[in-house]
Amino acid sequence: MTSENVITDIAQLDSLYGAATPRSISKEITHLNPEYRAFIEAAPFMAVATVGSDGLDCSPRGENGSVVRVVDGNTIHFADRRGNNRLDTLRNILSDNRIALLFLVPGIGETMRINGRASISVSSDLLETFTIDGKSPKTVVEVKVDRAYFQCSKALVRSGLWDADNQIRPGDVPSAGQMLEATATDDFDALEYDRTSEQRNLDQLW
Repeated sequence: MTSENVITDIAQLDSLYGAATPRSISKEITHLNPEYRAFIEAAPFMAVATVGSDGLDCSPRGENGSVVRVVDGNTIHFADRRGNNRLDTLRNILSDNRIALLFLVPGIGETMRINGRASISVSSDLLETFTIDGKSPKTVVEVKVDRAYFQCSKALVRSGLWDADNQIRPGDVPSAGQMLEATATDDFDALEYDRTSEQRNLDQLW
């Protein structure tokens, strides 16, 4: 890519794209109004973006029901459920508390975005309220909302994400076992890993 084909400043960018549409600005607010809250509470899935001393991270989060708990118009909570213990999100929060959330509602084209500041709680009373099947998370993340706004449906319409005809069969992409085997530095049995993955996920879900 040659230098003359690279955007290097805001003025160039603004000249290329023009001004933002007025409604794209006015829909951004500093709290969760009833409509935004209802959308978020319908979302069982979100992507969580953070930044820290070791770089950026974007992690998926899912829950049986709403992926977050709305405490009030400026505060939401979500449980850090069992995972692989990389703790990328939590490590980043301790380094830089800025956080961005993107919410998906199955079948709905619009998405919701929240930018805010995060902290990590180990309050036993709070952890208890997130208990499922007798299992409590080790931490709960609290997010104070700085900005909230919804994104129009163009991206999901283009992708056809919710279209049944676009669903990919498991065998059409590399399996988790195959991807682990490709990066393993020791003997690794991809077939055995994939064979037991469904039960393993169920056993470690919460």
